[in-house]
Amino acid sequence: MATDRKENRRYVFTVEGETEQWYFGWLQEQINACDESKYTVSLVPKVQQSPKKYAKTVNPIATPKVTHICDYESNDEVHVTKFKNILSELKEANSTIGRKFKYSLGYSNFTFELWIVLHKQTCNGILTNRTQYLSHINRAFGEKFENLDQYKHEDNFKRCLSKLSLDDVKTAIIRSKRIMEAKTSSGEYQDQYKGFQYYKENPALTIWEPVEAILRECELL
Repeated sequence: MATDRKENRRYVFTVEGETEQWYFGWLQEQINACDESKYTVSLVPKVQQSPKKYAKTVNPIATPKVTHICDYESNDEVHVTKFKNILSELKEANSTIGRKFKYSLGYSNFTFELWIVLHKQTCNGILTNRTQYLSHINRAFGEKFENLDQYKHEDNFKRCLSKLSLDDVKTAIIRSKRIMEAKTSSGEYQDQYKGFQYYKENPALTIWEPVEAILRECELL
């Protein structure tokens, strides 16, 4: 197809690891291969766990918006402190660079695996440990991974991605919205820190928000 006639839109992310980077690379390929997309996209996922460090490299004219993708890994003190430090860095970046720049948050509670699972099945129950996503992944993708490290191996993770489509992404957005709407309906309290809101109890996620925005801008939703 003649994608060269389409305008290209650029979206920048900072992500915690390679699986997130591979996912956004895959999503870019899916959108650019879709005839119905109004635009082609350049999704730029930088592996950088410190928003503050990345913000120092940003030209706000060329890159007016960045989304940081991260996990709220548990309610253990070490993980809560790590998450709050990220929120502090996001606020500092927004304050330092100025009004024309915005650093947004896309989090997953517990982990990015929740977002991946939602492409294939619901995952509404509360988990007690991050490793419990393994059984959901194996069931969703018809795999027999022995642990999450095996699942995160590049060949294995990309094999899972090969079983997905843009329709699965749209379904994941719907399922994510239902999770968050259920929390709102039940009156569950959102913690607030440095101007950001988040749920301490899983499942919860906002990763779907930037993905939905991209698909909407491309007129795929």
